[in-house]
Order: sequence, then structure tokens, then C-alpha cells
Amino acid sequence: MTDSTAQVLGRDAGDGGERFLEEALAGLTAPRKRLSPKWLYDERGSALYERICAVPEYYPARTELGILERHAAELAAALGPRALVFEFGAGAGRKTELLLGALEEPAAYLPVDICAEALARCAAALARRFPLLEIRPVVGDFTAGVRLPRVATPWARRVSFFPGSTIGNFDPPQAVALLRRMAREAGPGGALVVGVDAPKDRATLERAYDDGGGVTAAFDLNLLARMNRELGAGFRLAAFRHRARWDPRRSRVEMHLVSLEDQVVRLAGRRISFRAGEAIHTESAYKWEARAFDLLAARAGWRPLRAWTDARAWFSVRLYTIG
Repeated sequence: MTDSTAQVLGRDAGDGGERFLEEALAGLTAPRKRLSPKWLYDERGSALYERICAVPEYYPARTELGILERHAAELAAALGPRALVFEFGAGAGRKTELLLGALEEPAAYLPVDICAEALARCAAALARRFPLLEIRPVVGDFTAGVRLPRVATPWARRVSFFPGSTIGNFDPPQAVALLRRMAREAGPGGALVVGVDAPKDRATLERAYDDGGGVTAAFDLNLLARMNRELGAGFRLAAFRHRARWDPRRSRVEMHLVSLEDQVVRLAGRRISFRAGEAIHTESAYKWEARAFDLLAARAGWRPLRAWTDARAWFSVRLYTIG
């Protein structure tokens, strides 16, 4: 295949500014203000997230990468030859490169991402690394459902690759629904490879989502800047601050943007009032014990096969199959 294979081939029809505005208005006028974390990932947000992955406090990225570097061959052997890999939320593709490089004769790679620019860079880089691999990227919101393209290359097994502990961004019922969608896409004999972050002490978790260099804060605040740019909102970024808080009862880190004063923000002709100290909940990051996550996956039809972890058991890469 040539590099043209890596060009973005489609866009989810429901994606774009109209949905962004609709969800922003619904979330900001709710009794407890919240915005979906998927809107954090415009071009600037995606670049900031890559910087987060390099900060010392953010252990998940480097821990998972280390697991894959050590165990990619074992994972590939368990998946078998001619795997078709699809990935919801492809990002920069560094972990994907490790998996594809270890697989025996991978059949195709179908990355899906909400940010067209980040997806195009990822697909082009992987096309250069794997020039014979069929790569068919799709811009779309996988949380709302996307149609994966057909491929010309014969495949033996469909594999859902979902690294980065992204599954932790979903409340448990939403996580089950997403895992079910992956199971339908994978089909009989399909497999799931998912990164899962484990609970740990409050200080480590809160530092991971509020680093000393302020990169995560910039990432979170960029959501307000994005609404200003794309939706004509009137947020003053200096009037909000980023906050990360560990909730042990729900086993999740919560990211919030907290209003520093009483204020009114205009969005699409609406006046949205904030009290001093009122927060917008922008992201959750659930931390799962291994047994609890296996039970969650089982509700979606997945059966555990193997798991690999680091020396501290902080993070695991888990392999499941249908049924």
C-alpha cells in the first residue's frame, strides 16, 4: 500500500460544531455543570495531551508503554496471525506501533479519532512505518457510534485495541455499553486489548492529573478556549482554575474547572451563571481493581484470557475474547 492509504477516508455524519454546541449547552445548563472529555481533544488539546504523557507525574502512559515493550511478543502470539486491529481514540499511535510491529502479518488497521489533524498525523506515521499495511482512518465520535470501513485484505481475527486507560473516562454503565459495541465490531472469535489503571494513593493520583508544570491545567482550560474559538463563547480563562480530586468512594479521579468568582458567560445567546467555587466536571478517570474490571467486561460479553502488569501492579494490559 502507498501513503495514500493513510489519508482520512470518512467523517462521522453527526460529528462537528452542531453537536459540540448542543452538548455544551446541555451540560452547562444542567444542575451540576459538566462537559464530555471527548471535547478536550481538538488539535491543541491533542498536542497538550501528548505533553501530559511526558510529564513525570503522569505515570499511566509510561507504565503502559513499558508493559507493551516487555510483553508485545507474548500479546501478539496470543492474538495470532492476520489480525485486523481497530482502535477507538487512536491518538499519537506510539503504543499501536508496538502492537502492529509485534503482530504476525497484521491484516489492517482502522483508527478512529474525533480530531482530524491528530488522526491524519497518526495514520501517516504508521503508513510510513508499515508501508504494506492497509490503514483506513475514520474521523468520528466513537462514543456516539461510528461505522468502520471494509478492508480488502483477508483477516483471521478482529481485535479492538483500547490502550491509555481511556476506558476509565466512562462511568460504569457507559463503559459496559462501549465494550459491548467493541464486542459487536470484533465479532465471533474477536479479541479486546485494553489498558486498565489500578487504584492507588491519593497523592499519586491527584499529582498525575494536576502536574507541577501546569500542563494538565492548560489541557483542561483549553476546553474553554475551544468553546470561545469554535462556538463564540465568552469564557475568561483567568476566571477559572483546574482542579483534580480523588473520590475513593467512586474509585475515580475527577477533573474540574472551578469558577473563581460569581460570573455570567454567554454561549449561543444564552446567559450561563456561575457562582464562585462552582465547577464544571470535565473528566473522570476510574481506577479499576483487576477482578472488578473482569466482571465489568463480562457484562459486555468479554472473557478474560491474560493480563500483563508492571512490577508495582499499578497498571495492566488485559486481553479478552468474546464469550
